[in-house]
Amino acid sequence: MERTDKETAIGALKLDLAKAASLVLADFRGLTVKADTTLRREFRLSGCRYQVVKNTLLGLAVKGTPMEGIEGMLAGPTAIAYSFEDPAVPAKVATKLAKSETKFIIKGGFVEGRALDVKGVEALSTLPGKDELRATLLATFMAGPQNFVRLLNAAPQNFAYLLAAREAALKESAGQP
Repeated sequence: MERTDKETAIGALKLDLAKAASLVLADFRGLTVKADTTLRREFRLSGCRYQVVKNTLLGLAVKGTPMEGIEGMLAGPTAIAYSFEDPAVPAKVATKLAKSETKFIIKGGFVEGRALDVKGVEALSTLPGKDELRATLLATFMAGPQNFVRLLNAAPQNFAYLLAAREAALKESAGQP
């Protein structure tokens, strides 16, 4: 690889990683082409970027940045997955794929200024994503008005049930079916 190509690759990687919400590093040694294609598709469909990088280039890209703590994980073949929006998504996809594909091994990761080990990545994968948090927040906001409407509707509804029961009781006492 030419020096200018390396500098260009390092610059592009540095820009992407600066914007990334989280990063997952993995060893992909021994994956079949079919498994690798499936893996790349899963990451792409989840809104993540996945790429194989040289350890030296990644090391140079993270040098002097908060991600410098991942340099200890740069041994053997390295693939990185990162997302610009949801920090939990790369960890969720990588953990799911590591369970189904034994040769895809998670090395560690990085999120919010902290390098993560394998257990940290697995813990990150169990956190709810942005969409799940938004849905929970929306449900919380909607609960109050929904309960208020049910309360307003309860009195007239119960009165209607009372009238229907009284009508049924009068018909029964009068001998009408």
